[in-house]
Amino acid sequence: MTAHDTSALPPAPVAQTRPVIRSHHGDDVEDRYEWFRAKEDAAVIEHLEAENAYTARRTAHLQGLRERIFDEIKGRTLETDLSVPTRRGQWWYYGRTLEGKQYGIQCRAPLSSPDDWTPPELSPDAPVPGEQILLDNNVEAEGHEFFSLGSFEVSDDGHLMLFGVDVAGDERYTVRVRDLVTGEQLPDEIPGTFAGATFSPDGRFIVYTTVDDAWRPDTVWLHELGTPVEDDVRLFHEPDERFWVGAGFTRSDRYLVIGLGSSITSEEWLLDASDLRGEPRVVWPRTEGVEYDSEHAVVDGEDVLFVLHNDGALDFELVRVAASDPSGAREVVIPHRPGERLLGVSTFRDWGVVGYRRGGLARLGLLDYATGDVSEIEFDEPLYSVGTGGNPEWAPPMLRLGYGSFVTPGTVYDLDVATRELHLRKRQPVLGGYESGDYAQARVWATAQDGAQIPISLVWKRSFGDAGAAPRPLHLYGYGSYEHSIEPGFSVPRLSELDRGVVFAVAHVRGGGEMGRQWYEDGKLLSKRNTFTDFVDCAQHLVDNGFTSASQLVAEGGSAGGLLMGAVANLAPELFAGVLADVPFVDALTTILDPSLPLTVIEWDEWGDPLHDPDVYAYMKSYSPYENVRTDASYPRILAVTSLNDTRVLYVEPAKWVARLREVGADALLKCEMVAGHGGVSGRYNAWRERAFELAWLLDVLGVADA
Repeated sequence: MTAHDTSALPPAPVAQTRPVIRSHHGDDVEDRYEWFRAKEDAAVIEHLEAENAYTARRTAHLQGLRERIFDEIKGRTLETDLSVPTRRGQWWYYGRTLEGKQYGIQCRAPLSSPDDWTPPELSPDAPVPGEQILLDNNVEAEGHEFFSLGSFEVSDDGHLMLFGVDVAGDERYTVRVRDLVTGEQLPDEIPGTFAGATFSPDGRFIVYTTVDDAWRPDTVWLHELGTPVEDDVRLFHEPDERFWVGAGFTRSDRYLVIGLGSSITSEEWLLDASDLRGEPRVVWPRTEGVEYDSEHAVVDGEDVLFVLHNDGALDFELVRVAASDPSGAREVVIPHRPGERLLGVSTFRDWGVVGYRRGGLARLGLLDYATGDVSEIEFDEPLYSVGTGGNPEWAPPMLRLGYGSFVTPGTVYDLDVATRELHLRKRQPVLGGYESGDYAQARVWATAQDGAQIPISLVWKRSFGDAGAAPRPLHLYGYGSYEHSIEPGFSVPRLSELDRGVVFAVAHVRGGGEMGRQWYEDGKLLSKRNTFTDFVDCAQHLVDNGFTSASQLVAEGGSAGGLLMGAVANLAPELFAGVLADVPFVDALTTILDPSLPLTVIEWDEWGDPLHDPDVYAYMKSYSPYENVRTDASYPRILAVTSLNDTRVLYVEPAKWVARLREVGADALLKCEMVAGHGGVSGRYNAWRERAFELAWLLDVLGVADA
């Protein structure tokens, strides 16, 4: 039976058709499946459950393979483990995982002395002196099918802890407070918050955000502990529907920063942390198309802000301004360098850290406040990812780094800033005899239709021969939106593919940020089709140069990358054996036309505004996957995975898409998690099973399911 011979298959669900007419700019479109959007309609739930049952029947023969892959993931993972401790105040903070438990446990242990900057080496088999269990997420998750922690913080003095919990998957968290001295849960309870609630430096207040009817975080609130939530003070409200709002304190604890951002414009306001009921003051008034963010530092005794911005600087520049007068004179610290994208700056008492991207890789450099010089932190591998993390202290002698590559498991380093020496604190253990030297990674370049050079990253197991020596099963991943870069990172589940001879590849298409800001600009708005054609050109390059063949090629993408999957399935169905679309944004035009839906208005800067602009409407209609399902195409096998409670890409999009694909004879499956959100199921074992399901399907399509 071929992928498209469906004669011997069990009958697929046939959805009701309830045509509605969508009318915009003189264009009338009949949509037979828009009724799926009514989640409260029992017929919708019945249809989704029928789809799940059909997918279960169609994939029942893969049950053994799913179990083997799950066992492989589990067997390679050190289930009882500890993270590298991070110093904050008088404590080392770290996390535990326990064999058999879905969720992590937050812990802490006291410092041995005020001068103790070397994290203790913790062993799962040995007790930690003075250990305190702060939050056992397994206990908090009891009785819930879904559990997600959106806020977690301990006050600066170490006495109080806040945590925000979502048990539905809709990313709305209830914040609670616990006294860590007495173990008592305080009466303070704040429902309906967005992620990221935080204590004020003195521990008297909680700063949090809430969302509007379109699920956009739009308001910052101040809650005084021990007072009714009804008395909370509104610190800031942003009425413009294009902007998301967030808030957090500077590492120095000097200011509360309220940040606003659309896809192309940002603005920040400062509040003195010692006077949170005061009036915030703007750093730079918003200017359409100008993005910036600021970090506080003290240089030569003066409060300053380091501001990273793109005002006349496509790839951004870094300037220094007086905190007392941010709109005053700007001292250029790092000038704009075309093609070298400045990503961010983190400031500490005595030095700073700059993140930037050059040659398609993210890099880090130490910033000398006195000279403005940046000294790059160098690594040996040709492909890698690196970033800062776990650095809450204002004046540390060490900088905590996270590092990894396609072949090097996640690694934690501490960099001694004075000596530039890297101290290896931990490398992710991979059980079962993993050897990084058994695998290889490389980058090749494909030529796009307009001549652009598109990077493709590859990783494979050496025992099957060099990638490109002969056509091999290949799994090609892509995203290409929001200037988000797909970094070379390690994955335990991916080993189950590589060890079966599959080559894994990433097409770093335009719309992402891998090659600088222009790379992003050339894959958005009225240039969005470049994202799709780039991916097709990458796939064609891999076929033409002997890496794979069309019958051995599966494509995968999620969310906006799911839009990419739907688009390339329409553009070049003959080039792929299968398409795996996770929470796919495949009914893009319908969604972006409706400003009442979550995220729509803010997305107009990314995709364009088809509601008011007929040219954008026509352009989006030309590529939106649901709008462009072809009657003349032989589609590859398709698996769409979604979640009922996803607030970012609604389940209705893949449900409609699959129904439409079935009309033209496509072999399309839909799997809908009935209690989950945009990130899928919660709990690590559940997540492993979910990935095992997807990989088993993918390997089946590639013809290596029995390997």
